[in-house]
Amino acid sequence: MQQIADWLQKLGLGQYAQRFAENDISFVILPHLTDQDLKELGVTSLGHRRQLLLAIAELSGVQKGPTQLPSETEAQISPRDTAERRQVTVMFSDLVGSTALSARMDPEDLREVISAYQKCVAETVQRFGGFVAKYMGDGVLIYFGYPQAHEDDAERAVRSGLELVAAVGAPKTHAPLQTRVGIATGQVVVGDLIGSGEAQERGIVGETPNLAARLQSLAFPNSVVIGPTTRRILGDLFEYQDLGRIEVKGFDAPVQAYQVLRPSSVESRFEAFHPNTLTALIGRDEEIEILMRRWERAKEGDGSIVLVCGEPGIGKSRITQAVQDRLGTEEHTRLRYFCSPHHQDSALYPRYHPA
Repeated sequence: MQQIADWLQKLGLGQYAQRFAENDISFVILPHLTDQDLKELGVTSLGHRRQLLLAIAELSGVQKGPTQLPSETEAQISPRDTAERRQVTVMFSDLVGSTALSARMDPEDLREVISAYQKCVAETVQRFGGFVAKYMGDGVLIYFGYPQAHEDDAERAVRSGLELVAAVGAPKTHAPLQTRVGIATGQVVVGDLIGSGEAQERGIVGETPNLAARLQSLAFPNSVVIGPTTRRILGDLFEYQDLGRIEVKGFDAPVQAYQVLRPSSVESRFEAFHPNTLTALIGRDEEIEILMRRWERAKEGDGSIVLVCGEPGIGKSRITQAVQDRLGTEEHTRLRYFCSPHHQDSALYPRYHPA
């Protein structure tokens, strides 16, 4: 940060060095600062803000030369070294009617509207582990599954999309806001990080972002539309409206699209992903017998608690379902508690289902 302090000192604006340091403003961030950002940094003087913006513009022009970049950014300009192939769920969110808004609103008022929209998007998706990759005017590009992957990234994306649709009209702006959301999942090649903070961008190559963008353009205002891969991954976690096979620009064949209506009423994630009759459980006889012996002891009055734990996907829910099937018509009480997967560090979000 000393480089930033020296730069401000040369401009005669050294009094702002501490504020820039406290907010982690580096040479990577500088080209992305706006007049509003400078206000929030405490640069209250209009003249000083204009001076800084002019200096930033000149600095950005200098930084285009490969030998002029500050040393602190050298590790961030070689995407070829860190690009990787992985499955990512891509979300495109777009503000509805922004062209009409720009025609009837003062530019400063329009900027406040778009800023409020972008803030709402960022706060919503970040709660679900999404990464805001790029702001594109009134649109936002978001990744779920990169840079941090989760086993339920597709679900996280859809839940954040539904919440965004509900939340985007809440900010008190000069006009009511609506949004469209398109979501697609697939294999991509994602590049290195460029920038930091809200200006972060990661290059992404593949048809998945293109499909997400096309699905967003097909969505009705305040709706979430997903592609076929996302729908297959989600199972019956949500209720959908089948939109049929839709001609999508840039794709050789029509694409099956679905509008997500709401979360479904299924009692568990296991049931959501296994709606049909289950096949026989193989290789778990010993574990099931242990559980059944504990059940017999409990019936005799020797109560106990059995904890079934392990990594996701190894069959814990399948084993408990098998035990439930073995009990058949025996008299028993089944209590089911499910905690939200998005509040795993809190005991304040349980869902109780007697069965």
